Amino acid sequence: MYLYSKLRFIPSQLVTVTVVLTLLLFLPHTWISWEAYYNFNSIIKNEFKLKIINEEITYFDEVLTMSASMNAATGDPTWEQRYHQFEPKLNVAIQESIKLIPKVDDNYQKIYAVNQRLIAMEYQSFDWVNKGKKEIAQVILSSQEYKKQKRFYADNVGQRSRIISLQLHQKITEYRNKVFWSILASILSLVMLIPAWLMVLRLLKEYLKARKIAQAALEKTNQELEIRVATRTKELRRKNIQQQQTLQQLQQTQVQLIQTEKMSSLGQMMAGIAHEINNPITFVSGNLIYAEEYTQNLLKVVELYQQEYPNFSQVVQTEIDAMDLDYLKQDFTQLLKSMKMGTERIQEIVKSLQTFSRLDEAAVKTVDIHEGIDSTLMILHHRLKVTEKHFEISVIKEYGLLPLIECNPGLLNQVFMNILANAIEALDEYNLQRTSDEIKANPSYIRIRTEVISKNWIGIQIIDNGPGIPEKIRSKLFDPFFTTKPVGKGTGLGLSISYQIIVDKHGGKLYCHSVPGQGAEFFIEIPISPL
Repeated sequence: MYLYSKLRFIPSQLVTVTVVLTLLLFLPHTWISWEAYYNFNSIIKNEFKLKIINEEITYFDEVLTMSASMNAATGDPTWEQRYHQFEPKLNVAIQESIKLIPKVDDNYQKIYAVNQRLIAMEYQSFDWVNKGKKEIAQVILSSQEYKKQKRFYADNVGQRSRIISLQLHQKITEYRNKVFWSILASILSLVMLIPAWLMVLRLLKEYLKARKIAQAALEKTNQELEIRVATRTKELRRKNIQQQQTLQQLQQTQVQLIQTEKMSSLGQMMAGIAHEINNPITFVSGNLIYAEEYTQNLLKVVELYQQEYPNFSQVVQTEIDAMDLDYLKQDFTQLLKSMKMGTERIQEIVKSLQTFSRLDEAAVKTVDIHEGIDSTLMILHHRLKVTEKHFEISVIKEYGLLPLIECNPGLLNQVFMNILANAIEALDEYNLQRTSDEIKANPSYIRIRTEVISKNWIGIQIIDNGPGIPEKIRSKLFDPFFTTKPVGKGTGLGLSISYQIIVDKHGGKLYCHSVPGQGAEFFIEIPISPL
């Protein structure tokens, strides 16, 4: 501190001088550390590797010598195979060691030359053993020349091993010296830098004190601002919640108005259609009974006339042949039966319309759920059968044994209509993307399954094998006005209204499960009697 008061540095100058001094003192230290690191890597890369290779050469030489000697002594070809297995490894080790040692040192060149001579003598012994003359092979391996080359080889390998150990010791000593000087330089640098950095710390302390005072003032100002912002935010949030609630109420009101108007129009239309069709078809159906009876009486009279007067005049016979009387009698009977079947079919459609709209029943009534599903399928029948524009969609009914349910049947039928119509549209669009072979291999279907799931609850599953519904769309399925259809082709109210009917009107559950590419499943759960 005394030095700081005498020098009177400007704070910025003091920091600059301290940083420059730190760099100047640590540059030599960095250089010494880098050089020591480089030398240590050199020891690891060259000297240690060379020592390991030298030990491998000694080991491989012993293996070759033993293999040649055992082959000459026993004549077992296994030793020769072992020799040939290790001999290339020895050559590779020697060549690698030659690459690592300095060029002026030709010790390993001598070792390589001696090794080649020894290999040649050992190969001669193998040839004599293969010819069945082990004695000559033993003479070669016990000859003075072979022993001389072996001693020369061993002396050179041992000398090289000592040289490597000495070089390794020298390198490690140099590394230790440089590490020592590096540590010493670090200590000296710290001794010189500690006073400078103490002055820097004093400046930093004064700066932090001034900053603390400014920070306190800033925090006080921020707190006042935060209080104002929190108050304003709370007021805006309250207004936003009110607006959202108002918007939701408006949407619910709009949906209910649309639903009421839609159901009213649909009920009036169905009532008119049912009334206009039911009266004439009842008249036709009732008169068909008498028409069939009168026809049978007339045909009976004709047959009696033919029996009593078999010989007709030429004019009568010509007219009978022209009208083909026998075919006319048979076909007219079938014609009346076909007309009767047609009127029965029309009466079934009228009954389905009445069942679907439930205009002649109270709002809440005990009904058979299966009748509502079947009436909805009857109305949608024209969209399920095969036409030129779309393929057939089969309906698989897996009805369980259900009790009668207390519900609003007209509203439930609307739910069935919305879900089944969406399934049909999804399958039709999916089939447009598939080939005829793909459709034949996996034909489109809608599976309807009903069951009692608990004491007071039933479940209805409507499953299709269409393209499925992605997660980002499935999460919005029941939102009002959400639709994936083009403008003008959908209002986005069908499933939203269905959700309100099941959940709000009947206290039930409506949810969807789907995996893209594996179809969609809609689950309806409603109580058997109101909760």
